[in-house]
Amino acid sequence: MGKARLAAFRRKGSGAPAGAQSGRARPNPNPFEVKVNRQKFPVLGRKARHAVGQPGVSRARAVQKRTQTLLKEYKERDKSNVFTDKRFGEYSSSMSPEEKMMKRFALEQQRQHEKKSIYNLNEDEELTHYGQSLADIEKHNDIVDSDSDAEERGTLSAELTAAHFGGGGGLLHKKTLQQQGEDEEKPRSRKELIEELIAKSKQEKRERQAQREGALELTEKLDQDWKEIQTLLAHKTPKSENRDQKEKPKPDAYDMMVRELGFEMKAPPSNRMKTEEELAKEEQERLQKLEAARLRRMRGEDMGSDSRKPKHLSADDLNDNFVLDKDDRRLLSYTDGKMSVEEEQSREASDGESEEDHHEDPSDENVEESSDPDGHSDLDSDTETEEDFGRPDTEPRLAPQKRLANNGHKAREAARNELPYTFAAPESYEELKSLLSGKTMEEQLLVVERIKTCNHPSLAAGNKAKLEKLFGFLLEYVGDLATSDTPDLGVIDKLVVQLYNLCQMFPDSASNSIKFVLRDAMHEMEGSVEARGRVAFPSLDVLIYLKIAGMLFPTSDFWHPVTTPALVCMSQLLTKCPILSLHDVVKGLFVCCMFLDYVSLSRRFIPELVNFLLGILYIATPNKHGQGYTLVHPFRASGKNSELLLVSDEEDTATWQRTGLSLRWASRLKAQTKTEANHTRLSCLAVCVALVKHCALLYSSLPAFHDIMRPLRALLTEHLANRTHPPELQELCQSTLSMLTDMGKQSQRCRPLVCEKSKPVPLRLFTPRLVKVLEFGRKQGSSKEEQERKRLIHKHKREFKGAVREIRRDNQFLARMQLSETLERDAERKRKVKQLFNSLATQEGEWKALKRKKFKK
Repeated sequence: MGKARLAAFRRKGSGAPAGAQSGRARPNPNPFEVKVNRQKFPVLGRKARHAVGQPGVSRARAVQKRTQTLLKEYKERDKSNVFTDKRFGEYSSSMSPEEKMMKRFALEQQRQHEKKSIYNLNEDEELTHYGQSLADIEKHNDIVDSDSDAEERGTLSAELTAAHFGGGGGLLHKKTLQQQGEDEEKPRSRKELIEELIAKSKQEKRERQAQREGALELTEKLDQDWKEIQTLLAHKTPKSENRDQKEKPKPDAYDMMVRELGFEMKAPPSNRMKTEEELAKEEQERLQKLEAARLRRMRGEDMGSDSRKPKHLSADDLNDNFVLDKDDRRLLSYTDGKMSVEEEQSREASDGESEEDHHEDPSDENVEESSDPDGHSDLDSDTETEEDFGRPDTEPRLAPQKRLANNGHKAREAARNELPYTFAAPESYEELKSLLSGKTMEEQLLVVERIKTCNHPSLAAGNKAKLEKLFGFLLEYVGDLATSDTPDLGVIDKLVVQLYNLCQMFPDSASNSIKFVLRDAMHEMEGSVEARGRVAFPSLDVLIYLKIAGMLFPTSDFWHPVTTPALVCMSQLLTKCPILSLHDVVKGLFVCCMFLDYVSLSRRFIPELVNFLLGILYIATPNKHGQGYTLVHPFRASGKNSELLLVSDEEDTATWQRTGLSLRWASRLKAQTKTEANHTRLSCLAVCVALVKHCALLYSSLPAFHDIMRPLRALLTEHLANRTHPPELQELCQSTLSMLTDMGKQSQRCRPLVCEKSKPVPLRLFTPRLVKVLEFGRKQGSSKEEQERKRLIHKHKREFKGAVREIRRDNQFLARMQLSETLERDAERKRKVKQLFNSLATQEGEWKALKRKKFKK
């Protein structure tokens, strides 16, 4: 390194250029900027690159290269002094000069015949229309005839044209000269010539008219002759040929229907559908009008104004505005040759009933009474005398005022007994109970419906909370109806519709109310279990609440905030409530029916249901073998109630008929006679067998269906072995048993799907990983492809950095060039300004010297 620096100093001191050997001057590098990369130890087969670096030399070379390329492009950026030879085939060595000339000539001819614009249709092309040139047509050379003749239109004689439009001087003069040369007659004046022209034109017109009339006469004659011979030319085909011809196909049903639909009347446009808020508003207004009319009738107001009484007629009234209320004309119709009179009579009777029902509606009468402001009380006496005239003499005649008083009293009593049309929302359960108690089922439903209508949420702000309370009050009222001595199940059934409507309007509050009722029932059950160790079946109101929950809310959800607790509650009833009486059996079967309704869509397996049906069949079996089944709680194999459903009376068995169980048996009422009790036992057994059949249909797709139904099949077999059951019950048991047997065989034949056996996963081995040792300095632990990929990524990154660096240096070089140009322009400007100032100063000095000379003189 020291020798290299010493040699560089000697070259610098001697003044010899560094690039003298290459024939061109090179910048002498600074020895302090030379970098030498020394290796710690030599490696055989490796080439040492960039052992000695010269930053100054490389930088000078880069500047020189940019000066020759980049700077040249920068200076020529706005210049266009380059000539390009675009002659065809000029630099093509594969074409001969003759070929070049021929091709150039062809291109020149083609360029001449090409259109300059594709939208210019009139360029170097003659367009025609019906064989005539459009250019000639556009000149408007057509001559319009003054006479509106259909023939020879647009043809004017030369004489007429010359006389009227050309002045007629030259033509007339020429014509007179011709006549002088030929006939040597005396020349005529202008007036005579014009009269002659007019006479000629009229003569030609008459000739054309005569020719036209002759053509018309010939045409008419030809038409008449053709009509005479047309009958002779007509050829009628004989009947034998008509028979041979193919008959026309009759239209099928589809074509006939299409034609009928084409002639059908189109549906008229209907009014738009009203929103729920608009309907509620109209219903409220209607009920308010009806209530106002009822109150007026109850107070005896407007009793003298009856809309059905004749109106006042003036003396000049001709009574010509009479209009029929309905058309009483009958349409004649015949059936089997006889006129159908009975149908008309029945139709009239039905119309009469509908009219009576319509008149019974007090709304129409109230509207009529309210719409007639003038009562015409002065006609009351006339109508009363007419009514009295029609009565027999035996009836006692009352004074008109007394009769009006009696009618008013009756109307007030009827209005007082009539159900109000508007109701305020009840604020407590006692208020709702007072509104509904003592009324029939139809009146109770009407009261609830009117409460909902008058307090619709869209009518006022606080109506939503009132109707939410109404749902809870109705639930409590349903519970009271169920727990009464004679439960009114018909009213409960109709009130469920109102509960459903309210639930659709307010689902959150309805779910909270149902959950509150179910929570109270579960708390009572838990308290009874803790106090006495067992719990009895709840009363009928809880069972009805469970039924209502399944009707108001979806039961097929995997989890629901209302139906899931209801399912848990029913399963607790079937497992914790012992069977002590017939009432408990009826309640348990009712819970089983509700279970099947709940799981009818989801097909969820309920083990409590199957266990309860198994227990009911067990306590109804006379001869128990105990093979193939096992009883669990709440049933016992032996005890007081192990034979609760046995019937030993043959007379009661013979008189039994299969009927449905009534929920009234679930109340506290006891059977009146022994026969009724035995009939109830047989009905319970029939219901149990029907539920078993329903379960078989519901759970037939389960893989373990055969095992689930095995104990039920064993008990049904024991029932069939007992011949004391009624024939209808025996037939039901036989059909159920055969169905269970067939489904069991089918379930055994169809095996459930099992996951495919897979190869067991071996345990993880802690064997050390062997990695191939590569050369020093390279990245290890990768394959050849991965190494190639990493090498390409590294090369791309390096090239990208180099490109960015070169672009940055190019920008810096251009910036320096622009700065140097700016400095040169500024220096040149300063020089010129300084030169101008010097010249001005010289002129000023010369002028002052000249002025001083003049002053001295």
